[in-house]
Amino acid sequence: MTEQYYDRTNRPDAVAGGVRMIPITTPLGAFNVWTKRIGNNPALKVLLLHGGPGATHDYFEAFDSFLPAAGVEYYYYDQLGSGRSDNPADSRMWDLNRFIDEVEQVRTALDLGPDNFVLLGHSWGGILAMEYALKHGEQLKGLVISNMMSSAPAYSRYATNVLMPAMNQEDLAGIREIEAARDFANPRYMELLVRSYYVDHILRMNPEEWPEPVNFAFSNINQDLYLTMQGPSEMGIWEEASLANWDRTNDLQFITVPALVLGGRHDTMDPTFLEMMATRIPGGSSYICENGSHMAMYDDQEAYFEALLGFLSSL
Repeated sequence: MTEQYYDRTNRPDAVAGGVRMIPITTPLGAFNVWTKRIGNNPALKVLLLHGGPGATHDYFEAFDSFLPAAGVEYYYYDQLGSGRSDNPADSRMWDLNRFIDEVEQVRTALDLGPDNFVLLGHSWGGILAMEYALKHGEQLKGLVISNMMSSAPAYSRYATNVLMPAMNQEDLAGIREIEAARDFANPRYMELLVRSYYVDHILRMNPEEWPEPVNFAFSNINQDLYLTMQGPSEMGIWEEASLANWDRTNDLQFITVPALVLGGRHDTMDPTFLEMMATRIPGGSSYICENGSHMAMYDDQEAYFEALLGFLSSL
């Protein structure tokens, strides 16, 4: 691990061909978001929406080992407030509808459309992808919802009723104590989360061996954005967060393009719920990676990308 790696703006690929800063307009003025194109396929272009909210595109680097060989063109993209994109540092900007509008501006700038445009959203990016499909579905060729349920309350109930009872209860009590004190910067908080929850449901690998792009994306998350919309951890959505009551399950029937719902058997997201979601979408299908968790693109990589590439080829 070198300093240059962590200063992502100085990496050779950060200034190579395909990188583009896209201007977007917002209620608070104009800003720029960072994108990078990989590959060239006029008929199949995938825009990747990262999780968080407030993480970075970097953990999608796993896609480099699979999509180029399959002839898929794809775009890395740091959402406003994340990674190499501008950060307005104003919580009024951390609004779901504003992010939907941002994605539409990025699509327009990249000249993506119904003949070639596939949107893939992972985790929070899955929320954004579903919302985009419901508002701008006429612009899509296909949709991939990766590791995200269509209901924030159901996600939180699954964490509380199913996953937390199986945790080390002393560690859970320690987590709750820190949350009650709102001492989220306490290093013990993340230590407890990783060893008793994340290592089972976020990325099922030895934390000391987590891939560098994952560590970078997690360690460089925009905490203000994350706390505002998600809450302090991945154990459900904080009841005070803006996404706490978000639920589009009854609206999945209005997604009109072919859609793949991906998940992991050990995910923070209920795999049974994910399978149900696909039955609500008229052109929906689902695939659960049996050995995977929330980051199934790493801990059940072959299964994840076989399902993804099979769906993309079907388009």
